[in-house]
Amino acid sequence: MDAANYSPDSHTRTPRRPGRRWIATGLAVVALAVAGMVGSTLPAGTPVSQPAPAALAQADPQVTAIQQVIQRANDEQAQALAAGNPSLMSDTATAAHYQELVKINQDLTAGGVTGINLVSLEWGPIDVTGTTATATTYETWSTTVSNGTTMQSRDTNVYTLVQSGSAWTIQTDQQPAPTAAAQPATQAPQPLAPTSQNTSHNWSGYAATSGGRTFTSVSGTWTVPQPNATGTPGVGATWVGIGGVNTRDLIQAGTQDMVTAPGHTQYQAWIETLPQPSHQVPLAVNPGDSVSVSIDKQASGANMWQISFTNNTTGQTYQTSVQYASSQSSAEWVEEAPTSQSGILPLDNFGTIAFSNASAIHAGQTVDLAQSGAQPISLLDASGQALAIPSAIGTDGSSFTVARTDVPAVAAPGPGGRVSPYDVVPGVPFN
Repeated sequence: MDAANYSPDSHTRTPRRPGRRWIATGLAVVALAVAGMVGSTLPAGTPVSQPAPAALAQADPQVTAIQQVIQRANDEQAQALAAGNPSLMSDTATAAHYQELVKINQDLTAGGVTGINLVSLEWGPIDVTGTTATATTYETWSTTVSNGTTMQSRDTNVYTLVQSGSAWTIQTDQQPAPTAAAQPATQAPQPLAPTSQNTSHNWSGYAATSGGRTFTSVSGTWTVPQPNATGTPGVGATWVGIGGVNTRDLIQAGTQDMVTAPGHTQYQAWIETLPQPSHQVPLAVNPGDSVSVSIDKQASGANMWQISFTNNTTGQTYQTSVQYASSQSSAEWVEEAPTSQSGILPLDNFGTIAFSNASAIHAGQTVDLAQSGAQPISLLDASGQALAIPSAIGTDGSSFTVARTDVPAVAAPGPGGRVSPYDVVPGVPFN
């Protein structure tokens, strides 16, 4: 199944390390240093917030100097990434922080990032004590990846600076866990619900990337929806999978609901291992059934995976083993508009799908959806209107919903406006 681009939401991200911000590039989750990037060399027209009134009220030249070095450091990191020249960042950071910035830019480049830019910078408190200082900023960054996708995320950053002579340099840059109190006084607290910045043309739900460590299992439970069969024909596929976000491999399994023509619906369970086409499995599913699916890498046998289905409503089960060479680079919990030879098919009006018990094994550790660092994805049509939107992750860390909006789907391809089950390809990797 095919998908596009997504970016992080603060309440679900991977735990931070000092001086780094985790960003899903749409190809991988990578660490982006928030050394601040606004300055005189930003492209014309780039919106940059002015210092908050409290900051402007401080006429202390030390405060002005601190603001300037943070702004210059941000600009230099963007330039260093674009030019592939890390030395551009050396004059605004201590030796230790400079080495951290070098590594971060290397990680960004390896993750497919081609450019970073500060969209908005707001100033919080700046405190100076002798030759040390702390400064808080609220920064919105855009990240561009190799496929042309651009995403945004917003974070709080707390800088520690040291003074040598008359010059300030950045010693650390940390991102505390977001709270309402951490927001600037001029803005309301940011909502926890994901935003439309994390978008795809056929995926909606959550996806987690590995950060260099492998996923060996993914599982989830959902209720098979009953789509509105009175309108335009369409199809929806609900699944869990491994791979496919930053690679072309994808092993996935799930259920599919299809309105083939007004008043006619079909339901099935299926498995797919790209590039092979999907195939139906002998598990009966009907609207309202609770279905659990898991994909687990086996310890014995090279590239062997066990795929298990349980219809919790009927008690029926199905299990099979497949051999598949997977990158193990991502895990997904997705509601999708499948693809046909004609392109992306219209998404049916499925209402709301509730996922629960979402978990994975990452780097040998069992993690729930929140712990996996999974990022939300909203499904947009070709004109940019949202067709399906995921909720925030539930307080249990392993549940969420995907809601179908009232935006109509594009008319189905095929003779008579029908959707043929033989024309559906429920599984193309993220692109």
